[in-house]
Amino acid sequence: MEKLYTKGWKDYELIDAGGGKKLERWGNIITIRPELQAYFKSGLPFPRWNELAHWEYNENEKGLGKWKKLKPDAPEVWIIAYKNLTFELALTKFKHIGLFPEQAVNWQHISEHFSGKKKVLNLFAYTGAASVVARSSGGEVFHVDSVRQLISWAKRNMELSGLRDIRWVHDDALKFAQREVKRGNTYDLVIMDPPAWGVGVKNEKWKIEDKLPELIDLAYQLVANKGSMIMNTYTPKVTSEDITGLSGLFFGEKKCHVSELWMQTTTRKDLYFGLLLRAKK
Repeated sequence: MEKLYTKGWKDYELIDAGGGKKLERWGNIITIRPELQAYFKSGLPFPRWNELAHWEYNENEKGLGKWKKLKPDAPEVWIIAYKNLTFELALTKFKHIGLFPEQAVNWQHISEHFSGKKKVLNLFAYTGAASVVARSSGGEVFHVDSVRQLISWAKRNMELSGLRDIRWVHDDALKFAQREVKRGNTYDLVIMDPPAWGVGVKNEKWKIEDKLPELIDLAYQLVANKGSMIMNTYTPKVTSEDITGLSGLFFGEKKCHVSELWMQTTTRKDLYFGLLLRAKK
């Protein structure tokens, strides 16, 4: 399995990882967050982490927790840049702050291969980094998420980046995809970044390992002739064999590429971020 490494950029640095945590710099703000894949020893001692960091998220057994302020002037909301784009970051009740920086390898891929008037569907679109990148490249972008607050956040990112006219869809991604198939709509690029488990607009609950065959089937039907899809998965319950087999069944094995997504810390620790599927029709 190929290891595909994402690199940081001026406003993002994965400084260190280990002991179930990761140390990250977002612009001028440094955070400590839980990370299950950081099962090895950190490059720097934890007291040094605490000296550097502004915030630390302490997680309980249920996956919830609280942010602890480590510096008195630490902001709860701040701005960073990615190339010519601007994103708002904020502390949430979960460990996330608004960006998945390992996705920068996909943002670059979108910019390089889908510039111009491409029709793009972003499902499970979160705060819209991929949507903003696709729109900045000239695409007609449809952004779908079931959480209204996240759509508002994504809209702010679009406006901060000096863009307009992303199509906002507040809906369950799976149900919207099903209706788009019935309507006969297709896209040059379908992006899917489904969580390990999801909750729909009407609190419908599902797990990615149960929905994976349907998701790939729907993506295949939504991808236009000579179009593409990008999908990420993070849960260990979905294996590379699962994704390779299912995507090959629909797109054909020669048109699918599955890789492991990794980042290397400044202290030269390798951190795993899940599986990445890119497929062409």
